[in-house]
Amino acid sequence: MDLLLRDARMWGAEQAVDLRVAEGRLVEIVAREPADAAGPDETTSPTEHHRTIDLAGALVLPGLVDAHCHLDKTLWGGPWVPNTAGSALGDKIAYVQRRRAEFGVPDVGRITALLTSMLAAGTTRVRTHTDICPELGLDGFTALAAAVEGLDGRITVQQVAFPQFGMLTNPGTVELMDRALRTGAAQVVGGIDPAGVDRDPVRHLDTVFGLALEHDVPIDVHLHDRGTLGAWQFESIIERTLATGMNGRVTIGHGYALGDVDAARRADLIAGLAEAGISLATCAAHDDPVAPLREMHVAGANLALGNDGIRDLWSPYGDGDMMHRAHRLAERAQCYADEDIELALRAATFGGATALGLTDYGLAPGLRADLVAVEADTAAEAVIARASRTLVLCDGEVVAA
Repeated sequence: MDLLLRDARMWGAEQAVDLRVAEGRLVEIVAREPADAAGPDETTSPTEHHRTIDLAGALVLPGLVDAHCHLDKTLWGGPWVPNTAGSALGDKIAYVQRRRAEFGVPDVGRITALLTSMLAAGTTRVRTHTDICPELGLDGFTALAAAVEGLDGRITVQQVAFPQFGMLTNPGTVELMDRALRTGAAQVVGGIDPAGVDRDPVRHLDTVFGLALEHDVPIDVHLHDRGTLGAWQFESIIERTLATGMNGRVTIGHGYALGDVDAARRADLIAGLAEAGISLATCAAHDDPVAPLREMHVAGANLALGNDGIRDLWSPYGDGDMMHRAHRLAERAQCYADEDIELALRAATFGGATALGLTDYGLAPGLRADLVAVEADTAAEAVIARASRTLVLCDGEVVAA
């Protein structure tokens, strides 16, 4: 049956509307007159072919987008595991590599439980970085695919072939990444700290961009390296993107160096991101530098948001809720005005959609009906209050209410 959502308020609009959803798409938005508060007008009257839901003035957002997470590593829903990883990046990477098998990682049931929780909180699209190396093969990709299939298409997940334990420094990894992309197990080619982890930034980027061009897939590179080293790698990725015509298909994850360099160089880097159409996926995690969301917005550079690790061997924190993550980003970026707070929500919605290359996303007729109704008067209030999600649609189907 088609769906009629009565008495909704669309993000960015004042007047209440009725929404028609058919065949997985938002097909019509009809303004409600003040006088018809007691019921829909003739144009939006339900028929025997419609199911009607009264939203009672709830604010409607597009489905939330997690643009950076690690679902294959999660311990969600399992017994508590004390975290004994060290604080340094290398310590965490080695700890995960050493102990993941001991705790049954990856686990289809835990991944499914986490995706179900994320979906109930309004997330309908996800990009996850799945570990790949000779010791693991494609086990993580198989587990993720099984979990997504078990949810009958209620959530869409892109998998990144992610060389967490090094790419060039871990022989056999590049060949496995090629296999994952060739078979379709992965839809995005990943990278990690071309200088800090692989110690050969030129060859690292040669390999990543080469795989992307060969398989016609996007790129998503973790960049933890900070200071001038990290800034130089930003510049290298920008130059490589422009030279290869990969504009709009590259994402940098974390990008801590933007918070370390002086204001002038940061402005230059942000301008370069905007020119090359490179997205920055931030997670506002731990005490790491937070993305300069106001500066990026003014410059026209795209900012996306993700949960990063969610209760896994890397960190015991995280709950998979993108509204909670938007709240953390807004607070850490010291956003107090409504328009600034909304930038954090945009990172969790439209910014993530841009990073994931989604062309059927948004709140206009004809687009995929991924919608979230929240108990809030404004988008800023929704972020600050971490508003309750009262209805979640994915592809026009009610998946949580």
